[in-house]
Amino acid sequence: MVSPPPRRYRPTEAVIDLDAIRANVRTLTPPGGALLAVVKADGYGHGDVEVARAALEAGASRLGVALVEEGIRLREAGIDAPVLVLSELPRGSEVDALAHTLTPTVCTPDGLAAVAVAADAAGRDRGAVPVHIKVDTGMHRIGLWPPDLLGAFAGDVAGTGLTLEGVWTHLARAEDDEATTKEQLHRFDEALAGLPTRPPMLHVANSAATIAYPAAHYDLVRPGISIYGIEPAPGIGEGLGLRPALSWRSAVVMTKRLSAGESISYGHSYTLDREATIAIVPAGYADGYPRRLSSIAEVLIGGRRHRVAGTVTMDQLMVDCGDHEVRQGDEVVLLGRSGDEEITAAELAQRSGTIAYEILTSVGARVPRVYTGASG
Repeated sequence: MVSPPPRRYRPTEAVIDLDAIRANVRTLTPPGGALLAVVKADGYGHGDVEVARAALEAGASRLGVALVEEGIRLREAGIDAPVLVLSELPRGSEVDALAHTLTPTVCTPDGLAAVAVAADAAGRDRGAVPVHIKVDTGMHRIGLWPPDLLGAFAGDVAGTGLTLEGVWTHLARAEDDEATTKEQLHRFDEALAGLPTRPPMLHVANSAATIAYPAAHYDLVRPGISIYGIEPAPGIGEGLGLRPALSWRSAVVMTKRLSAGESISYGHSYTLDREATIAIVPAGYADGYPRRLSSIAEVLIGGRRHRVAGTVTMDQLMVDCGDHEVRQGDEVVLLGRSGDEEITAAELAQRSGTIAYEILTSVGARVPRVYTGASG
């Protein structure tokens, strides 16, 4: 029996353009190279399963996740492409990870040993279990440190009977510092020189390096934010034609004509200096719209910018529409394009003192995702 679609009454939704995902993946894939699409954090808020399918249709050869649970979710959705877990497997998750044919990252002796034991427990031939070694070249998050231990650690992998499929590192400042990036690439190459044989897959390039550092492409690029159409930093990717995939839309549910001197929302921090129409929009910080944007951000109604008026509340925000005619039911664009105007994730990030990544991944689960450009 087919389950009925979930009930939806509120007009707030995030619209995801899967054709944009496909176009971005094609743009970012190097000539003759391969691309791993990073779909962690529910596809950066876009929906991991749907984005994964679109990316693979566009030529991505594999997927990257942060959590074992994220990888299992892809498998349960029927996705059989290689999936790399971008951190060491948490203790206790190894058997489930290998039973779902996820590819582990290893960087510690204990983590490596746990994967080897789990392969036996999961009924996997150790030689058929690929692993990737993460080397710390200066990010100083997870990873094998110092990098010159790579040769010895690769020998440990061989000693377990597991297959060393790849070696990788992560860049800390590819979007803003050439010297640091080149130093990390140098450390990576020096570490590789200590290997007895070259593994089939070397990968370094995040979104910024995929765009700006061809020398970092190696066998595989690993973009995240850019496959969703967002520049990793201002100007990085300008001119590539990346297409933002997510727009966040709602509608006016009520309007009020208020006199000069009236104050709006919690704390009365926004006081009208003239008569104005105020529109109430059913989206708030519980949906991921940052409270920090109170009285700062703008939304689009009828292709025109209007300022958020007063404190963003949990479920609603108010908009100062001045003397412009606005009616109940009019579309409100919180993020995206309307007419000739566009509110970008970078704009909201700049106004709220954060980065576009946080804006996208904060769009909450109670905001329904609606997909366009779905295949089949």
